[in-house]
Amino acid sequence: MSPEYGPEIKEGALFISDAHDNATREGFYRFLCMLEEGELETPQLFLMGDMFDLLIGQISYTHRHYRKTIDLLNRLSQRLEIIYIEGNHDFNLHALFPHIHVFSLRRQPLVCTFHSTTILLSHGDWCEETRYLRYAKIVRNPLLLRLLNLLDILRSHAISKKILKTQQQKYICLKIPDFKLYIKQKIQKYDIGISKIDFVCEGHYHQNVEYRFDKFIYKNFSSFACDKSCYRISFTDRVVFEEVLIRG
Repeated sequence: MSPEYGPEIKEGALFISDAHDNATREGFYRFLCMLEEGELETPQLFLMGDMFDLLIGQISYTHRHYRKTIDLLNRLSQRLEIIYIEGNHDFNLHALFPHIHVFSLRRQPLVCTFHSTTILLSHGDWCEETRYLRYAKIVRNPLLLRLLNLLDILRSHAISKKILKTQQQKYICLKIPDFKLYIKQKIQKYDIGISKIDFVCEGHYHQNVEYRFDKFIYKNFSSFACDKSCYRISFTDRVVFEEVLIRG
């Protein structure tokens, strides 16, 4: 597998994952407002996927549903470098965010450097079983999504509204039993064409844990929807992801 190289990570960059923004969880919008108003500062912002409960490039109702957040992200992108690593709830986003670096599932994992370290970034679902990856490819098909969007419009957006309502009712903050064992087995399948990896960072699982394996450290970010936390990266003698709690 040929690696996809991303931008160099800047000192003090912020990472936020799995906000799952919806009608009852608008913390992500508040987080972005803090950046716009200067209450929170960073030279670079990494969105690690599933920032919305449902945002799809070809599904027009989802754009309308999240319009104020989309507009705010686009304003921020005029003065702040933003990297958006798509998740399984938000994809085909290039046209929505013309000034944001958007990386789809097929372009993950993303290989980035920070000082002398190599950090692998992904939403977390790029190395799943074949059946899941086939499904992921089908649901991202632009032609299929345009047909679905037409059907959704003809039904007064009943499909989108139902999916959003179902997602809103889901409890997403569960701890996964034997998660370290699962990750240990999963990383054995990694084949990204580079010899040196220092960190593997993912969202998707909402676990907020860090494990040291033989060759690298695995970091699973917290779900912002669960903990209202993001992470600021720094380097002294080693890489540190400092958890930052967002109030309000």
